Amino acid sequence: MTDKAKNHWWILLLLALAQFMVVLDTSIVNVALPAIEKAFHMNQSSLQWIVTAYTLTFGGFLLLGGRAADLFGRKRLFMIGTALFGLASLIDGLSQSGGMLVALRATQGLAAALMSPAALSIVLVTYREGHERNTALSVWGAVASGGAAAGVLLGGIITEYLGWRWNFFINVPVALGVLYASWKMLPAHESEESHNDLDLPGAISITAAMMLLVYGLVEAPSHGWTAGSTLGLLGGAIALLVFFIANELRSDHPLVPLGIFRLRNVTGANLTMMPIVAGMFSTFFFASLYIQTVLGYSPVKTGLSFLLIPVAIAISATQIPRLVKRIGYKPILMVSPLLVATSLFLLAHVPVHGTYLHDLLPGFILLGLGMGATFVPVTIAATSGVSGRQSGLASGLLNTSQQIGGALGLAILTGVATSSTATYLKHAAHGDKLAVMTAQVHGFHSAFYVASGFMIGASLIATFVLKQRGSQGVAQDDPAIAPVHAG
Repeated sequence: MTDKAKNHWWILLLLALAQFMVVLDTSIVNVALPAIEKAFHMNQSSLQWIVTAYTLTFGGFLLLGGRAADLFGRKRLFMIGTALFGLASLIDGLSQSGGMLVALRATQGLAAALMSPAALSIVLVTYREGHERNTALSVWGAVASGGAAAGVLLGGIITEYLGWRWNFFINVPVALGVLYASWKMLPAHESEESHNDLDLPGAISITAAMMLLVYGLVEAPSHGWTAGSTLGLLGGAIALLVFFIANELRSDHPLVPLGIFRLRNVTGANLTMMPIVAGMFSTFFFASLYIQTVLGYSPVKTGLSFLLIPVAIAISATQIPRLVKRIGYKPILMVSPLLVATSLFLLAHVPVHGTYLHDLLPGFILLGLGMGATFVPVTIAATSGVSGRQSGLASGLLNTSQQIGGALGLAILTGVATSSTATYLKHAAHGDKLAVMTAQVHGFHSAFYVASGFMIGASLIATFVLKQRGSQGVAQDDPAIAPVHAG
């Protein structure tokens, strides 16, 4: 292996570590929420914002972060985002109130929106399209899909033995290490564009639209899908999205050149990503609740119960590039979501008096294998054929699809579980603890069934939208990615 090749792999490990930190923070606090609730005397409605504030700003600013990386330099944006992430994490751990913690979690989300698309775009321009890039993206995909499971594991261990504040403190030395290594190892990655005009009307409108959409989806289960506040938020998001599209058609330097959607595999992969994440990441939420509230596991035991998922992810993700090289990514994306759907179907049958080995482990192993086999090819599909100057944009689109899919999935599945539980309780004996627990598990079953349906939908999108030869890419100057203008 040449010195240049070795350096490329060190760069990949560095960027994967940063991405791992970003994904980890979407789930690491879940097991710590009861301890935070007790520390700051927070109620349930305010407690959820510790998670929501992060995903809200993360999802809202991703397109802005991705395009800014293309315009102002990937290395610069990546390092700014990493520094801000580490600083926000430090102050998170020092928080003196729930409101302070929520505000700083929002700052973490903004920093993540600068880091993640810049990091992925560096990967895209570092490796040649084809097997070399697919191998690199297999590492990236394993990190992206395994981070959520690892977050539950680490969150449980850290909360029980070090305290909830260390869920944030742990990011600080990692961020400092990433910053130093980035300064020493990363090439300049200056802008490849001939201008640095950031489309501010487009940036403001799409960021506001994404934040209103995510906020509306998160709040809908508690306020009601037909409530005035929910309809107002979702209506505002649609109006801003219409304005954004009209602005992009008129702009000389649009934030999102709409011509990128002429690349059928970019569009298809993003459409496939949304239901995958909608069903997949919500699984961790319901499985964690089942393990803690029904099986009665401690935080650390809950975290350890998820250990085999990232192991299974790593096993399948590292084998996928060879398979992509042989058969392409479309057949894999037709089948792998069905593997996850099978795991969710198994989890939809967990009993009240269940056991880990019999009722959870088979589903968890299938879930991990399916996740590793899904995230890698969908990342390859979403970034193939995109020119280097728009790699940040493609990265931002993929990450946005992931965040919006996660928010939509959690909102829908929480509503399904809550409604199913309430319906079951109407026919149960009041005050019977077993009946209440049975109703809760019945709600989990309904959520897992719907999540399984999301996976089947993702398989169908991959079947009918993706093109098999997309893995070969297109020429860098493909006219399909030229800006689209009105008239």
